Amino acid sequence: MRALVQRVSRAAVRVGGATVGEIGPGMLLLVCAMAGDREAEARALAGKAARLRIFRDADGRMNRSLLETGGAALVVSQFTLAADASRGNRPGFSAAAPPDAGERLCLEFAAELAALGVPVATGRFGADMEVEIVNQGPVTIWLEVPQQGRAKTSAQ
Repeated sequence: MRALVQRVSRAAVRVGGATVGEIGPGMLLLVCAMAGDREAEARALAGKAARLRIFRDADGRMNRSLLETGGAALVVSQFTLAADASRGNRPGFSAAAPPDAGERLCLEFAAELAALGVPVATGRFGADMEVEIVNQGPVTIWLEVPQQGRAKTSAQ
């Protein structure tokens, strides 16, 4: 499972012009479930994101986590993070989980963040969304957790 994490001052997601999720300071998490991912990967990725030390401490250093700052998370599913553009100019998305599994795992990811104490807002799975962010820093980090129960290889 993978996520693109952005530290934000604020973020919102709209569907059909209506706001469906909105946060103040915290993280925007664009999340993609990969084929073969399970709940274990969703929970591991949520824990990693919640504990990622990308927020400033009193000395201005990136040394605090979302859990420590009390910030919120806006979770937006984005299967295009599974894109493979290695051949030609049209990306392929066959590495992404099927839609039903992708939705279930994105919801599990959001639920795990909430269970850890993070206020969570979400987009709408499968919808054509408009995402508005104010990236603070800017700070943008790629997170990925290997599938549980097997070693990650260069081919995965």
